[in-house]
Amino acid sequence: MSSKRLAVVGDGMVGRRFLEAIVERDPSWEVTVLAEEPRPAYDRVRLSAFFDGVSAEELSLATELPGVDVRLGEAATAIDRAARAVRTERGEYPYDKLVLATGSAAFVPPVEGADLEGVFVYRTIEDLEAIKARAQGRRHGVVVGGGLLGLEAANALRLLGLETQIVEFAPWLMARQLDEAGGGVLRRHIERLGIDVACSTGGTKISAASGRLRMETNVEGLAFDTDLIVFAAGVRPRDQLARECGIDVGERGGVITDTACQTSDPDVYAIGEVAAMEGVCYGLVAPGYTMAEVVADRLAGGEATFPGADLSTKLKLLGVDVAQFGAMDGPLATTYLDPAEGVYAKLILSDDARTLLGGMLVGNAEPYPLLRASVGGPVPAQLADLLSSGEVQAGLPDGAQVCSCNAVTKGDIMGAIHEGCTDVGALKDCTRAGTGCGSCVPMLKQLLAEGGVEVSTSVCEHFTQSRAELFDIVKVTGITTFSELIARYGVGAGCDLCKPAVASILASLGGGHILDGEQAALQDTNDHFLANLQRNGTYSVVPRIPGGEITPEKLIVIGEVARDFGLYTKITGGQRIDMFGARVEDLPKIWRRLVDAGFESGHAYGKALRTVKSCVGTDWCRYGVQDSVKMAIDLELRYRGLRSPHKLKSAVSGCARECAEARSKDFGVIGTENGWNLYVGGNGGFTPRHADLLLADVDAETLVRTIDRFLMFYISTADRLQRTSKWVESLEGGIDYLREVIVDDRLGICDELDALMASHVEHYADEWKGVLDDPEKLQRFVSFVNAPETPDPSIEFETVRGQRFPAGTTERSHTGPVLLGTPERK
Repeated sequence: MSSKRLAVVGDGMVGRRFLEAIVERDPSWEVTVLAEEPRPAYDRVRLSAFFDGVSAEELSLATELPGVDVRLGEAATAIDRAARAVRTERGEYPYDKLVLATGSAAFVPPVEGADLEGVFVYRTIEDLEAIKARAQGRRHGVVVGGGLLGLEAANALRLLGLETQIVEFAPWLMARQLDEAGGGVLRRHIERLGIDVACSTGGTKISAASGRLRMETNVEGLAFDTDLIVFAAGVRPRDQLARECGIDVGERGGVITDTACQTSDPDVYAIGEVAAMEGVCYGLVAPGYTMAEVVADRLAGGEATFPGADLSTKLKLLGVDVAQFGAMDGPLATTYLDPAEGVYAKLILSDDARTLLGGMLVGNAEPYPLLRASVGGPVPAQLADLLSSGEVQAGLPDGAQVCSCNAVTKGDIMGAIHEGCTDVGALKDCTRAGTGCGSCVPMLKQLLAEGGVEVSTSVCEHFTQSRAELFDIVKVTGITTFSELIARYGVGAGCDLCKPAVASILASLGGGHILDGEQAALQDTNDHFLANLQRNGTYSVVPRIPGGEITPEKLIVIGEVARDFGLYTKITGGQRIDMFGARVEDLPKIWRRLVDAGFESGHAYGKALRTVKSCVGTDWCRYGVQDSVKMAIDLELRYRGLRSPHKLKSAVSGCARECAEARSKDFGVIGTENGWNLYVGGNGGFTPRHADLLLADVDAETLVRTIDRFLMFYISTADRLQRTSKWVESLEGGIDYLREVIVDDRLGICDELDALMASHVEHYADEWKGVLDDPEKLQRFVSFVNAPETPDPSIEFETVRGQRFPAGTTERSHTGPVLLGTPERK
């Protein structure tokens, strides 16, 4: 009996999955693969990891498969259906069955000059190698496209050290996956990384001059002078072979198939992005893998059909978690927004609000597995806690899909753990989970812990050490740069997890100004501009006002600055005056006036001490028993600028009436007749926690010394982004153990903790003054790198109650009275 001949056109991720499946199900096929690219299949989902130090070999998916002849660099040029053969420039390959796995090609809009040198697409390793070569010695790049691929390309340019501009034709980023609010939150995350974003903007013409490129746009007066341009504006199915041989294709492209992946020619199948399954093309790898399995089953004599595609997806883009599941619109919607943390969630509900239909998450995708598993069923309980913390893993049902790329459920993973898989690598090998986009790897670690396996505390895949261990390494070795640390103690080039963590450690140990040299590229979110980014692309200005005490002269300066720059002003619960609506190019001008008046940075943007709130104490209050104002001022000035794993808040109350709410803070102080009580480990938020009493009736010297040690012990040993409340709870022995360490010196480290704090106090310098005194740092503060004096035209305001608000918020937030009968404000 003659062998069965199978030809496969394309050796991408879906084509490779098909080859593995057909060899497993029916090895009697004699398989020839015609691959256009010069290298075997590689992980295109993780393509951007190439710029993060991952080699092409590490991305490779190639394995030896018996009976499979892969012909690299030999593109199919035509299909002769009558002769049942595929032609290439080198010869002809007969087939009994043919599988088209040609994928898709990058879409380049019809822009004049798009074929010039220095203009690229973002699709193959060869494309990436060309982009990398062009970037050598250059400083600026433009990415056309603000979808998934565009954000990946922008991250690549950033990793190459280029100042980066994203140009997106839609009104907001990722318009196919997110609504306007979600796209806005994502944009703020991205701009905090120093990447500029121009939405509702499209390129119209590209020209070359003096070795650079100029891209004109559809926005009057807006053009970009740059060194390279990357088009990442989407893809189109590569269906030319099918078109030319008469196989049916869709009106919008793609080879039309039925649910068996069979084309209009019964001997030809199509899988992956080239297939238009009953007219629909799927751009995700998971449906492609399912198609590969369907065709392999059919060729092995089975009757599998495509079960439909779940387009839910969870991604990490530029360090930001983004997820979308189920319906994007419906009868009802509930939203959650935490502007300070950059978290947005929107859930689509049935008209009776009892059934979950779909939703989206930005900034915190931890609830994704449970929410996705709940689509079509009851809305999960404790929704507010779920959206804010994401701590839901223990309640995740076995049917919840953890890895969407490979359709792996929690039950699959827990089964593998019980069969002996004791680390992430073993789970990947056994279940395929985590081998696609990799976004589910953190979940695998959590499920290992749930399964009783001790899980590594390493910061990320680039460092085997925990944050506390890295802190000790930096402290002992005196290392002052991320590059030296990763070269000596890590692997690869680092990522958005370890870079900010190391930046915080370096800052905690006096590693210089956070915007000096390499330090600037490591910083997290708002630290890039020493200001909190707001919803409309402007920034907040928050000068420090220790203890809430301020002179009339300084009040006048704040008022004049707010008036002259048109800033919204608000007195906060932290006893400061916040000013909102500052354009990035105005920040240095504003801070020059504030610094000259004696103000300094309030660190509202950093993982550092924010405020030490106080009541009026013995100076004015008839109940006060201690001078809370002076103590609050002394503590805030002592710990200002102290970088830590998470933000720190404090308060001092002058008596037990607790007007400053000290017991809801990371460390709080309450005056007594005999001295001071010290409380630690409290916080507000969705899961508020009262602080624990650490010391009672101590004098001021003992109080301050103990706070010094508490803070430095926390900074030295806490995990990345771990609040003091969670840290205290995680200590074996809790508050009693903490007391033994920092009061009784059980570990013999108190002298070291004292010295670390003394060093911080001695070397403190105001970050904004450091910027104003350095012309190089000042160059960062522009809206457009190629037009430093041009303000961002997309920033607009409306006036409400005598102050400026971001345009578009007034209709939602300020129309009509809040309560019935509320008098109109004048």
